[in-house]
Amino acid sequence: MISIGMSTSCVYPLGMEQAFRLARLAGYDGVEVMITNDPTTQDADALLRLSERYSMPILSVHAPVLLLTTFVYGRDPRVKLEKSAEHAARLGAGSVVVHPPFRWQSDYADEFERIVGETSEANGVDICVENMFPWKVGGRGIKAYKPSSDPLDMDVEAMTLDFSHASLAGRDSLQMAMDMGDRLKHVHLCDGTRSADEGQILDEHLPPGRGTQPVAETLTWLAENHWSGNVVAEVITRKEKEQQPKLDVLIETVAFAKKYVGQEHAEREPLESGPSHMMKARAERRAARRESKRA
Repeated sequence: MISIGMSTSCVYPLGMEQAFRLARLAGYDGVEVMITNDPTTQDADALLRLSERYSMPILSVHAPVLLLTTFVYGRDPRVKLEKSAEHAARLGAGSVVVHPPFRWQSDYADEFERIVGETSEANGVDICVENMFPWKVGGRGIKAYKPSSDPLDMDVEAMTLDFSHASLAGRDSLQMAMDMGDRLKHVHLCDGTRSADEGQILDEHLPPGRGTQPVAETLTWLAENHWSGNVVAEVITRKEKEQQPKLDVLIETVAFAKKYVGQEHAEREPLESGPSHMMKARAERRAARRESKRA
């Protein structure tokens, strides 16, 4: 079963209350919490109250690996990942999205694959390493990530595919999804137009269908191959100053996802019923995953 979620980063700098509310209004199945400097993103009790209030299960957590979250959960990247996994487990989320290490995080980078495996095992959640892209400074490429910007180069069990990052890297997302195979556990739904080699310098995160990546084809391929995971919208709406235009972009994105994964006519349950049964089912799946890893 494919769940279609919305990252809280879509409506940044709006707070968590607005993010959960807009996700509900737009018709998403749940949310991905981007851990930031906002204290609510780090408060499991507050997030669970919002989840219950808006009938929005928390599908995943994005670790605080961006430059603007340098001091969130301390400076040690291993501690950041471990705390994110503990947070996800408490929230009932099945996965944590993490970026590959920066080259200057040398000790962490050298042990990254082992740390990812141990953290996943300890918390019963998938640690999904996200595909990134080459950096260019002054027109020259630099290797910002170690061991690689591409999780396909790593010995990890779970991966996130981001369409905008694939665009910047000059990669074909459909081919990447095929290459990831069973290790593809999570998708960041967005789009991009050009690669860094073609002069693109910004990570666009356009709504799907507005760029040049084979987003529709990839979602269709996943559905036809009975893929089970989360497709989470990570589109930028900061250019939209009013709430309604932001909501329109979010509705456009979820409609695109539902069309190409074959859920156009899926119905949402009433708000007052709450997400309790879904959270119980997720807890049961996490317990089964822990047991299978121990076996």
